Amino acid sequence: MRAIAKWEEVPLFDNEEAEAIFWAENKPEVRLMESAVAGPGASAESVAISLRIDPRMLARIKRLARSRFLNYQSMMKQWLSERMEHELRER
Repeated sequence: MRAIAKWEEVPLFDNEEAEAIFWAENKPEVRLMESAVAGPGASAESVAISLRIDPRMLARIKRLARSRFLNYQSMMKQWLSERMEHELRER
């Protein structure tokens, strides 16, 4: 499997089948995915919180994040952001 180091290496796809074939043979490097989720300076603007989660749910979240080559905390922040935008649009 080939590792993708730059987003410029990812082509524009004509359809989902072409995209699926590409991602079956390639994977993004971890640093590339982390930079896409949390840009520079994101940690300086963050506030730490404590959140209790069922251990089984957390294990499932971590597995899902790992399968997407993401940090589970970054993925959860992305989910919260997407849901917040959805809720604000529905108003």
